[in-house]
Amino acid sequence: MGVVAEHVVRAGPLPGERLTGGSPLPAGTTPLADIVPTSQEQAALLLDGAERIAELGVWSVDLETRQAYFSEGVRRLCGLPETCTVADAMRLVFPDDQAVLGEFRARLVAGREPMPVEAELRDVTGERIFQIRAEAVFDQAGTMVRTTGTVQDVTKLRVAEQRASQDRRLFGDAQRVARMGTWEWNTETGECIWSTMLYELFGVEPGTPITYTDYLSLVHPDDRAWVDQRWQDLAASGRPIECEHRAVLPDGSWRVFRCRGDVMDSEQGRSIMIGTAQDVTEQRSTETRMMRSSQRFSDLVAIAPVGIGLFDEAERLVDANDALCRLLQMDLERLRGTSAAHLTHPTDRGESLLAGASRRAGDTRAGQRVLVTASGKAVYCELNVTVSVADDGNRFWLVVFSDVTERRRAAERLRYQATHDELTGLPGRAAVNELLNQLLGGPDADKVALLFCDVDNFKRVNDSLGHDVGDELITALARRLERGLPPSCTAGRMSGDEYVVICSDVEEVDGVEALANRVAQLLRAAVPVRGQLLRVSATIGAATPTGPETSAADLLRFADAAMFNAKRQGTGRVQLASEALIASANSQMMLEGQLRDAIANDGLVLHYQPVVGPDGTILSAEALVRWPHPERGMLPPGAFLPVAEQGDLLRELDRWVLRTALCEASKWPMMAGAVLGAEVGVAVNLAGLVPGDPEFTEIVAAAVAETGIEWDRVVLELVETSLIDLPSRTRTAMAELADRGVRFAVDDFGTGYSSLARLKELPAQIIKIDRAFVSGVAVEAADFAVVRALVDMARAMGRTCVAEGVETESQFHVLRSFGVEAYQGWLLSKPLPAKEFRDLLRMGPVHIPRGS
Repeated sequence: MGVVAEHVVRAGPLPGERLTGGSPLPAGTTPLADIVPTSQEQAALLLDGAERIAELGVWSVDLETRQAYFSEGVRRLCGLPETCTVADAMRLVFPDDQAVLGEFRARLVAGREPMPVEAELRDVTGERIFQIRAEAVFDQAGTMVRTTGTVQDVTKLRVAEQRASQDRRLFGDAQRVARMGTWEWNTETGECIWSTMLYELFGVEPGTPITYTDYLSLVHPDDRAWVDQRWQDLAASGRPIECEHRAVLPDGSWRVFRCRGDVMDSEQGRSIMIGTAQDVTEQRSTETRMMRSSQRFSDLVAIAPVGIGLFDEAERLVDANDALCRLLQMDLERLRGTSAAHLTHPTDRGESLLAGASRRAGDTRAGQRVLVTASGKAVYCELNVTVSVADDGNRFWLVVFSDVTERRRAAERLRYQATHDELTGLPGRAAVNELLNQLLGGPDADKVALLFCDVDNFKRVNDSLGHDVGDELITALARRLERGLPPSCTAGRMSGDEYVVICSDVEEVDGVEALANRVAQLLRAAVPVRGQLLRVSATIGAATPTGPETSAADLLRFADAAMFNAKRQGTGRVQLASEALIASANSQMMLEGQLRDAIANDGLVLHYQPVVGPDGTILSAEALVRWPHPERGMLPPGAFLPVAEQGDLLRELDRWVLRTALCEASKWPMMAGAVLGAEVGVAVNLAGLVPGDPEFTEIVAAAVAETGIEWDRVVLELVETSLIDLPSRTRTAMAELADRGVRFAVDDFGTGYSSLARLKELPAQIIKIDRAFVSGVAVEAADFAVVRALVDMARAMGRTCVAEGVETESQFHVLRSFGVEAYQGWLLSKPLPAKEFRDLLRMGPVHIPRGS
């Protein structure tokens, strides 16, 4: 506590020493020793008493004798022993404050004038705070000879100051959080005293003198008169008041303040008004929005087209909008007090209307329920229910009733249409599967039987007499089945000319074979259609479950396989599915699954057979699909197309071939020696993806756009039947594709029941003469005549002829003599893999037989 060497300190004052250090006394001043008792004991007693009262101690260090003095007060405050050194005293300082102590000593030593130096230090525990004050004493030469000072315990004072500071800070923070300030108003002088926060709230520079007049100038002009009256009433009555008003801030914005005021008497006997001003702009804005929102909600409920009802905790209707009253055909007074249960139709009085609410967090849907109108009519409603709490704390239920009666009826109609055949009204594929699964899952599954019936030669009826006649025949056969089947049997139509008969109990019909023969007789008849009798028959395959694991799909597959096997033996046959046949069907099913995977994973490949002109120029190439089977090797189309047909995969197979062929053709090189710009086209044979498909044109256009191939290089080959009797919409879409450059070709023309007269009806630019005629054109007079007539008619109608299956030179020469424009067959080139076909293009025109 001074710059001295360590020395043993005496317990009391030295004889003749003055008890206080400091500067030499000014001239004419009476020394302290001259006015205090001369007895050292009395002086020590007085000093000790003063130190106890002030919690203070004095100390002194004589720099000449290098002795230090600590009073009893210092030892008592600091806990010093009777004999101690300065170093002992310095060790009582808190370690973190040693630097402060060092700075204190340096300032004391550096002093050249008798200036007091002070510092605050904590004791070694860090809990008590001492204020140290010191002053240097200098001799006539200006040498510092002595330092004196005091040590005072200021712990309580600092704690009090800290608490006061915290209180002030908390009060200020509270004002800031509450956006509230305080004020005082001297009614005699008009002077106002504002808190710092109030200055901030009103946007006034802190410290600016404020009078009552200044305050009124900030009040909104529309509120100024009545606000002034309120404060005058306060001054006159002395009763507390509260008011709200708007204030226009210096920046032009406005806020809403809630002010409270009261009157108190000052010490001088004058009345002073005090109070608070709180910014409640956001609160009032929120309340206004809530009021408007509440009004909008009320208006919305009133005009909402759906019924809305309010139910109390007892599930009684408290309020309802007009839509709900109209829905239930009752006025509001009649509806009030009605329980939710009595609003429900007798057929639907199970679970409460409100039971579905709050089952899942955030989900207000309560399902569909049937309500009853005043006339007893059933109304189907979709409910949304939510629970809320009123202002009085009671819960209530808000229920929205959406009338879905018409929608439900429409859905039932759609479901009927989706599950029943539109032409005959019989159950369709979906309904057949549903009924079969239901029967096979029941206790009498082993008594179930299924017949798969295919009308023989139905295609001939369509081709020769038209589709309208075919539809009438299908409908007539459906009615015969409905009238002639036993009660335990249900007829259904799968597609086209295929029917199924589902029997729930074969024992009632004397077995599967007897039922199959009975159905065969129903479908073997002369049916009157449009004034003529059409004699028809059907081939039937029958199947029964092979075990409890047999599914509807399995039973349909077994019966279908039996029908196909019977059809190979002739028309009008009936065959039951045997174990060998079922095993074969399972094998086909496995092959179908593998084919499905191959299509999905690009497991197929394309070969290309050139279509050449009379001079050997390659005009186009037909894409022919092959399947490199992992176990059976490279399979030709004949080995898996029937599988694709039975598995309904032809459409997906066609899409894969179309996309792949166009993609590969877009990268073909220009044929060597070809005329500039004459690029080779690519022909794709379609069987499942046909113009009658609603997405036909969209799929074709998407494939062309995706691959980037030119439109005029695309040729789509279709069988004649897929191009007859097309709707006008489909023909228009095909015409749009043709306008872009796509060409349509009639494949295998002349086979089946084709008529040359129909050639003009076909929306196609290319006619492909079937190989059945081409093979005999050089040796059979009939084939010669048919092909010649076909070529002449096609030329007259502006069609291009392509001869298929050209395998001999004689065939080529005869066809060229007719003026056929293009040829395809093994004589010119076999189908080639993609790489070999590209090499062929680089080689130039193919070899053409020389003329005979």
